[in-house]
Amino acid sequence: MSQQKSDYVSQTDIDESLDELPAADAIDEAVSNLEDHGFEVVVVDSADEALTAVQSQIPAGASVMNGHSTTLEEIGFVEYLSEGDHEWESIPDQVWSIDDDEERQAARRESQTADYFLGSVNAIARTGELVAADRSGSRIGAYPFAAGRVVIVSGVNKIVPTLSDALDRLESVAYPLENERANEAYGVDSAIAKQLIFRQELEEGRTTVVLVRDQFGY
Repeated sequence: MSQQKSDYVSQTDIDESLDELPAADAIDEAVSNLEDHGFEVVVVDSADEALTAVQSQIPAGASVMNGHSTTLEEIGFVEYLSEGDHEWESIPDQVWSIDDDEERQAARRESQTADYFLGSVNAIARTGELVAADRSGSRIGAYPFAAGRVVIVSGVNKIVPTLSDALDRLESVAYPLENERANEAYGVDSAIAKQLIFRQELEEGRTTVVLVRDQFGY
């Protein structure tokens, strides 16, 4: 089921001051600091450009997995991975075709070691840190080490001045919206159960951040 931020943002009380489009110099500062922290950064202007940038990162024959990401839904990646004309191994199609609960859970864990793991984050500090969280850990478990390569796609609306602001954004923007989505999709509450502060990438070229100069995701 395709879901986008616009599907439920009107029903949710969020801190809109932490979900605004930043000035150009703020974006430049974030990019510079992310690069200083070992992240590759690609800046684009639209969903189409973001999808093209992601496609260009992944070679033919690679195994590809994604964690749930409204941003990936919005740029068309989730549909493209499942139905598009590419030469990748689509791991989500394999995982969700498994009927047995225990086997499917084991496959989900194994999927964290995909050649390429795609996802997003909940906040980006201009000082160069990425903040993400989820209920199960399936969205962020691959980021620190497990996946061969990581591609993170984010709207610039997630850029905030400091790490403290990034943690605030997680609580007052991302969590309320994700909780609304989880209730609509699954009939259960979400939770900030497992949280990651990604301060630095030590392996050159491993993690790429694709920043879209517009409102995408939460």
